[in-house]
Amino acid sequence: MNIQEIQLKSRPEGMPTADNFVLAKGSISPIKQGEFLVKNLWMSVDPYMRGRMIDRKSYIAPFQIGKVLEGGAIGEVIESLNPAFSIGSKVSSMLGWRSHFVSDGAEITILPNTPISESHFLGVLGMPGMTAWTGLNRIAQLTAGETLFVSAASGAVGSVVAQIGKLMGARVVASVGSDEKAQYLTSLGVDAVINYKTCGDLDAALGHAAPEGIDVYFENVGGEHLSAALNHMKDHGRIAVCGMIAQYNDTAPTPGPSNLAQIIIKKLKIEGFIVFEHWDHYPQFAAQMGQWLAEGKVQAEQTIYEGLENAPDAFIGLFEGKNRGKMVVKLA
Repeated sequence: MNIQEIQLKSRPEGMPTADNFVLAKGSISPIKQGEFLVKNLWMSVDPYMRGRMIDRKSYIAPFQIGKVLEGGAIGEVIESLNPAFSIGSKVSSMLGWRSHFVSDGAEITILPNTPISESHFLGVLGMPGMTAWTGLNRIAQLTAGETLFVSAASGAVGSVVAQIGKLMGARVVASVGSDEKAQYLTSLGVDAVINYKTCGDLDAALGHAAPEGIDVYFENVGGEHLSAALNHMKDHGRIAVCGMIAQYNDTAPTPGPSNLAQIIIKKLKIEGFIVFEHWDHYPQFAAQMGQWLAEGKVQAEQTIYEGLENAPDAFIGLFEGKNRGKMVVKLA
């Protein structure tokens, strides 16, 4: 059977371009006993994938030149010789960036029957939502009455962080890169929103938005945002480091903030985390998030590109600020 897939053609230097990817034809053999064939319906693009395009040792293996990329996907079983995966079942996998795949069930999860769109299992009910929940509950241990600052707050993770923070009783301060995104965050009930591209002085704007200081900073950006946050953290504040998207396309090492002494002066706790190390808590997260969604307490925003061939554009769009909420690709 012929399929389509997106391969890494070359390693990006700086911002990725369409030339770093190629839409290629592939083939898969007929299924054997115990196997099943999946047609992908949705796939995810996420900022962490940029790190996998660099040939270096990290917490996950790098993508290889000339090989199909990988990422979260939701698909439908269309042929099956495995009784555990019946035809019509919707499944999640890490086998995105391709139209079809064959599996024996390893690392494949059958999705529950739910009126919620399957695509949300790539976003608010998937890795981004779980990342937000983990960072606030298990890493930063946010409590009611505290002040939470979240950067990249209109993105897949940040928008969920902001909403969970409000549900946990925190005062939420957010930063975004456009007035339209600022209005979106305000509509979610965020207490103060900073457009970092137009505020002039992020440090001063953050001081104005959080005059009594910050208890918890959910770090998605790095650079100027981290420097400003350090200046306004309260004593014994906590910083959950999820990502540093401002640095992902740098071609040379980025100088560290000049105010790292604030970590000592304010007795700060800073902890980086990878959500997959906390996945045993997913059932607890899913139950709570499912209830919030059903009650309308969390809004699941998506930016949708259509067609596998447009997946590279969707991925590049992450670094150009083109997404609001989760960026997903709907496959034909």
